[in-house]
Amino acid sequence: MSVGFGDLAGRVVLVTGASTGIGAAVARGFGACGARVVVHYNRSAAEAAGVVAALSAAGAEAWAEQADLAEPANATALIGRVVGRAGGLDVLVNNAGYLIRRTSFEAADAALLRTLLDLNLASVVAACHAALPHLRAAEQGCIINTTSVAARNGGGPGTVLYAASKAGVSTLTRGLAKEFAPDGIRVNAVAPGVIATPLHARLTPPDTLAAMTAQIPMRRAGLPEECVGAYLFLASPSCSGYITGQVIEVNGGQLMP
Repeated sequence: MSVGFGDLAGRVVLVTGASTGIGAAVARGFGACGARVVVHYNRSAAEAAGVVAALSAAGAEAWAEQADLAEPANATALIGRVVGRAGGLDVLVNNAGYLIRRTSFEAADAALLRTLLDLNLASVVAACHAALPHLRAAEQGCIINTTSVAARNGGGPGTVLYAASKAGVSTLTRGLAKEFAPDGIRVNAVAPGVIATPLHARLTPPDTLAAMTAQIPMRRAGLPEECVGAYLFLASPSCSGYITGQVIEVNGGQLMP
């Protein structure tokens, strides 16, 4: 049996939150494998256009779709547009999510909790629900969710509610893996650790980031490109056809479960 990522060629892959950071790197990775890539974005239209342009220049079929996934119903509409244009859906990568802001638990309010749960968890639920019939119709459809090391260790300074929302994603992954297995749909997740993305540039003070990376055995933050292989592996039936309900940790040794 041939093992590799060649079986991703021609498959329709939706990557949410794909305009920057890990999502953009993942979209480029799927494009390099010959997949038809849908680059989802919310506000970063120029960045999404740049990702699409890079994919197109490399010979991949790609286009962008906008949706504000802080409103979970928009995830359903997004899936509908993707399937309407592509004719189906083979791989759903639920990567969109955000920290919103760092704050102590005591200072956090209900509005912050609601926003975090809607964007990081409820939108994933909605996208999976909308994608289910299309993945069921696909040959070896799969879902890959982006969770976080925070789901296991409670998060860094001021991120406990974010961590809780990502823990929900990890649990959802395992539960859907059991429920969707009879339909031939695999559900897995990738849990990045401290990755050098725009999120940290905006929300993590340099001294906090330095303290976080000092606790990592590899003594540095990861790069978005260093996460890509895990997604491609989990999407490829030849590489991971008997793997479901798993969370791959990509964290430089920060957490070794």
